[in-house]
Amino acid sequence: MHVLSGGSVADADGTMEADVGIENGQIVAVGDSLSGDTETDVSGKFIAPGLIDAHVHLTMDGRADVSTVHNDSIATLSYRAAANLQKAISQGVTTVRDLGAGYEIALDARDAVSNGVLEGPRVHACGQNIIMTGGHGHWFGREADGYDEVTKAAREQLKAGADVLKCMATGGVLTEGAVTGAPELTVEEMTALVEAAVPTGTPTATHAHSEVGIKNAVKAGITSVEHGTFMDEEAAEMMADAGTFWVPTASALHGIVENGVEAGIPEDAVTKAEDAADRFEEAFEHALDADVRVAMGTDAGTPFNFFDEIPQEIKQMTDRGMTPNEALTAATVNGAELLGLDDVGMVESGYVADLVVLAENPNESASAWWDPEQVYTAGVQVV
Repeated sequence: MHVLSGGSVADADGTMEADVGIENGQIVAVGDSLSGDTETDVSGKFIAPGLIDAHVHLTMDGRADVSTVHNDSIATLSYRAAANLQKAISQGVTTVRDLGAGYEIALDARDAVSNGVLEGPRVHACGQNIIMTGGHGHWFGREADGYDEVTKAAREQLKAGADVLKCMATGGVLTEGAVTGAPELTVEEMTALVEAAVPTGTPTATHAHSEVGIKNAVKAGITSVEHGTFMDEEAAEMMADAGTFWVPTASALHGIVENGVEAGIPEDAVTKAEDAADRFEEAFEHALDADVRVAMGTDAGTPFNFFDEIPQEIKQMTDRGMTPNEALTAATVNGAELLGLDDVGMVESGYVADLVVLAENPNESASAWWDPEQVYTAGVQVV
């Protein structure tokens, strides 16, 4: 057994002084004065679960105009995905969920990490987004219209090995000419997606900005709403009642609004993002008031939203009213539940040893997550 000794454990349950024992990739003991075959002294440090980013795009690189990504070769996209995984793990992100990548690259990246070919966080992936013809992100998605076509498209993703099915309920910021909150896939079409996922117990996710899009997603039984930018009080209450997760992706809007047209972001996208940013603040208030379950996601890969800056999402959440512990919970326990993982996200015996060692207490400070001193994936120190 290898022991991290002299530190404090900090997870969703709070903070306490304790050693952590690791063996065969798992946490096997948490307690006082543990002894083992080897030991790492982390005195005065904090041992926390690795972060879970529930919304990334592995083949994107934070460029100003993401629509140009489709001009890149499959090889270039693959190299980029590998580099993004390395950047994420360097910042203590031990699990990511890819919600849209070209070809089957994210699925292949998942297998490469699992088989030890690549070093990086655990990957869950959707394969291709399911999108109405000409809808948001059509340049890298699977276009489908109507119940039957969406059913077939969903089954294609499952056949390819998707861990989650993703669709587009509304228009988006980064598709030229699309209206950000305009409904795209209908309730019936999203219901087809959900029903296709039922036999395998596969979770579902949808991009949705507007109140109508969010409500349509809840009615269809979608597992998580991504962005939820224009969420109103009724939509928040519907999500809370249904147990629908919200993945806010505050970093995505921040990257666009803070950099703007001057940085090369298309004017159409900047205009839409600035409008969305104002309404996003109210969405956060509605979600917190209704006690909507939040899982952390960044939309990493969108303009000026980089994989080695993923922990900034935690500060984005605390800046909007969440406590550091609530943000920690969103980035660990809630993310694990959303992805269907029952053995990651806590520092407890029986959990996978996906761990970070931090200089500050993450239950007290959102900035504690920046630049972790040590990172472990399945008990192996990678940073």
